[in-house]
Amino acid sequence: MRLSDFDFDLPPELIAQHPESSRSASRLLHVRADGLSDLRFDELPRLLAPGDLLVLNDTRVLRARLRGAKASGGRVEALIERVSGEREALAQLRASRPPRPGGRLVFGSSAATVIARAGEFWLLHFDEPVLAVLDRDGEVPLPPYISHAPDAQDTHRYQTVYAREPGSVAAPTAGLHFDEPLLARLRDRGVALAFVTLHVGAGTFQPVRIDDLSQHRMHAERFSVPETTAAAIGAARAAGGRIVAVGTTSLRTLESAADDEGLVRPGSGETRLFITPGYRFRVVDRLVTNFHLPRSTLLMLVSAFAGVERIRRAYAHAIAARYRFFSYGDAMLLERDASAAGTGG
Repeated sequence: MRLSDFDFDLPPELIAQHPESSRSASRLLHVRADGLSDLRFDELPRLLAPGDLLVLNDTRVLRARLRGAKASGGRVEALIERVSGEREALAQLRASRPPRPGGRLVFGSSAATVIARAGEFWLLHFDEPVLAVLDRDGEVPLPPYISHAPDAQDTHRYQTVYAREPGSVAAPTAGLHFDEPLLARLRDRGVALAFVTLHVGAGTFQPVRIDDLSQHRMHAERFSVPETTAAAIGAARAAGGRIVAVGTTSLRTLESAADDEGLVRPGSGETRLFITPGYRFRVVDRLVTNFHLPRSTLLMLVSAFAGVERIRRAYAHAIAARYRFFSYGDAMLLERDASAAGTGG
């Protein structure tokens, strides 16, 4: 398939600029083989069964955007891609003129030295621990389609309630719909919860530039699967429960950690998994996800999972019904298309 197969027209007013008043008050479109249902997100528990396993990404979003100036003059903006050491980080840099190795960058009360170019990123060495700099001087890295400057609401709401492992520069947005009362209702229903970690990189905002999708290369992202989660997946399967991924990040983590038979192995690594129609899913049975950008790898992933035509119908319905799109928007519950099942699912 080609990039143009994943395009659609979205009225700009449907791009959510702010979250709903409460996390679970968003809408939920249930996408099934036999049709669509318009629901509220807080109805999710009745769509799941006792013994199902909900897998969530517990990454924590860093205050990853730094604004400052070069010591030689001129403004500079850094978006941290990855903290690679206590005082080192890879970053995207925006400046009127490219920085030079050895140059100094000043961000608020902190400073960093430009070490070297690393592909599309720059390696920076900070004068103090990177995480401390970000906590004090950084901004919430809202996506480029959100027009307002980050405020106090964003600090709270552009973070899941279960975030605990710092490392992402974008939120795993499907998880933003869960609040503590909803998680408690899921547990009371007999739905088990398990966690993985995938740190979302700045590359998630980069557009696909090649029409021939076979030539596209995904950016690498770090992930980990605890032993308890791998064991919970095995136990749920043995008991006939379904594996429900919350977000494309959780799905990509599970599929990256699985062997050809669908056995999820604990451990850590990096993934460049690029899922397009024709992929055979080995682990995940259902997917909770937001509505994604046109021509994006995430739209390709959900098309692979639920079926291209089913997703086209769902998106056309969502636009007509005025659903809210993207990070602060509404959600879908997708049933996996039968033709996308691998040996493990």
